[in-house]
Amino acid sequence: MAKISAEIEKTKEKYIISFDAEKFERMANVLGFFNPDFIKILKNSLDDYKKKKVKNIKNLYKKYK
Repeated sequence: MAKISAEIEKTKEKYIISFDAEKFERMANVLGFFNPDFIKILKNSLDDYKKKKVKNIKNLYKKYK
């Protein structure tokens, strides 16, 4: 597997990872982001979000506490 170099910055609460578009495409391909099944899952998730079928985690926590 090819190595992908990136710049990593740490802030108080976040890590910021920077790399160019070609390296991002390579990483996305390795992680399966271009897989048709993954894209279908993302589309379905977006549709569920738009239809408000998604629950806030805090609401779930209170419900099952």
